[in-house]
Amino acid sequence: MGKLTGKTAVVTGASSGIGAAVAAYLAEEGANVVLAARREDKLEEVLSKIDGNSIAVVTDMAKKSDVDALAERAVETFGQIDIYVNNAGAVLGSRLQDGKTDEWDQMIDVNIKGVLYGINSALPGMLERSSGHVVNVASVSGQEVNKVGAVYSATKFAVRALSMSLEKELARTGVRVTNISPGQVDTEIASKPSDRKRLEPGDIARAVVYAVTQPDYVNVNEITVRPV
Repeated sequence: MGKLTGKTAVVTGASSGIGAAVAAYLAEEGANVVLAARREDKLEEVLSKIDGNSIAVVTDMAKKSDVDALAERAVETFGQIDIYVNNAGAVLGSRLQDGKTDEWDQMIDVNIKGVLYGINSALPGMLERSSGHVVNVASVSGQEVNKVGAVYSATKFAVRALSMSLEKELARTGVRVTNISPGQVDTEIASKPSDRKRLEPGDIARAVVYAVTQPDYVNVNEITVRPV
């Protein structure tokens, strides 16, 4: 029996990369898993490889109605949401002088508002039960800034700020909060070349599993995972 048997986890951005790995690792620990992303074909492909109780729900995290419907489907199917992994993210043009305001809007909508919508949809049930875990996947770009990533970094700084504030807000409620900041990960959205081996999606998934399988009185607030 896995450490998460009987628990239900929602994983956003689960159609590939980190999200797909997180969903698979949580399922291996016995969790019921609800996979969410926009690409139905990719979601179904990931779902077919997961053992255990799992469903896929096509979801655009930039749309509050979609995010609310995702939570409703999870509760209808499995009874409640115990773990919510805000992993969906957009990495687009971030240099301010390029003026790509449409791409900035998309990153803000997914990376910030999507996280807020996810928290809002799952938190009431967690508070009612005095139990639950919100995991926000940020980035080392939310700790350090370079000259070509202003807007993306700003969104990931925001995710870290939300995580830090939420942890304080929920102190002694029984609901835990973890912020995970990956370094360069070998996924389909990785762009710039690297002179060292990138992390694998499974490396981040193991960090998620570590955080959510701690005893109820242990709140792992911050994990940064970098390649050597």
